[in-house]
Amino acid sequence: MYATLRAKAVTAAVLTAGLCLTATACTNSGNDSGKDTSTSAAADNTAAAQQTASPTASATGPACTYQNYGGGVPKLDITDGKTVVGFSQSESTSNPFRATETKSIEQEAKKLGVKLIERNANADVNAQNSQIEDMIAQGAKALIVAPENSDGLGPALAQAKAKKIPVLTIDRTVTGTACSDFISFIGSNFYGQAQIAADDLAGATGQSAHVAILTGTPGNDVTTDRTKGFQDEIKAKYPNIKVVASQTGNFDQTDGQKVMEQLLQAHSDINAVFAENDEMALGAIQAIRSAGKTPGKDVKIVSIDGISQMVQNVASGLSVADIETNPRFGPLAFQSLQDFYGTAGVQDKVIIKDGHFTASNAKQALDQGLVY
Repeated sequence: MYATLRAKAVTAAVLTAGLCLTATACTNSGNDSGKDTSTSAAADNTAAAQQTASPTASATGPACTYQNYGGGVPKLDITDGKTVVGFSQSESTSNPFRATETKSIEQEAKKLGVKLIERNANADVNAQNSQIEDMIAQGAKALIVAPENSDGLGPALAQAKAKKIPVLTIDRTVTGTACSDFISFIGSNFYGQAQIAADDLAGATGQSAHVAILTGTPGNDVTTDRTKGFQDEIKAKYPNIKVVASQTGNFDQTDGQKVMEQLLQAHSDINAVFAENDEMALGAIQAIRSAGKTPGKDVKIVSIDGISQMVQNVASGLSVADIETNPRFGPLAFQSLQDFYGTAGVQDKVIIKDGHFTASNAKQALDQGLVY
């Protein structure tokens, strides 16, 4: 079950012309597994290429429009060159995911003639609250927010709601109610990503392994869903795979390395690692080498994100697979805002299509510039 989301991306790309955002036009990729049974390397390659060229998505939930959002907000034309849209980035653009995400938002805003103002919280949720409030004071009439965590943006969301300024969230959810506290969540099927990772690791270990999980930062939906998705898949399908340790590496390479070093000392039988993002996987590779073991041979690694360095590691055999978290939200985000202010509306979840890099397609993806 290596291709999983891949065949769905191919189908969506063929059947949709542009971005698919309404429930009547899409099927739900945010289902229980997010997977299918295709194993075609060709499908992996085709879908990876299509994903970068034209992100597609499926959506679920009731439609939200400016008329029913929080009791109603003023109608706007975000492309009139006058309406200010604010973009709140959660983390430094030294992170390839954040850099690509920011670039995608900026490029689509420029393409549409949107007046965009930006702030970066640099992984500080208190700063993000303040920055969102500042953008409101600067005249933002709609907001695109990449939350630092799911629970910490209550003050900013409350102010936006009080001033009838709609908020669209991307890549992480926020606590609250869709179409009341925020328009919608646009992002990946994090639970499904982790199920794919579990299947990849099972395939690489003959379905028998002692696994360490490097979990992400506590307190956000990404960590929660990826941890649960991986553990649920292992429990349901692979009785000879044992999770012997699970500890947070805070989505950080340095933390990931330190934690992996400690886990290898405490559990010498670890022969597989699931890293919930690529940064921690890079740290884990360093720790494995420091322990005198060979990544990809003595310890099998699967991670999530799809940054170029980890995809290169897949191509060279240091890692089994890398499941992409697609950061190219610009087209989906601005189409969603236009649909929100139009008649189509936006569903409460819009699931972007992700790539899946394995030994069969990683080199091709790198050669074609399909990774970030």
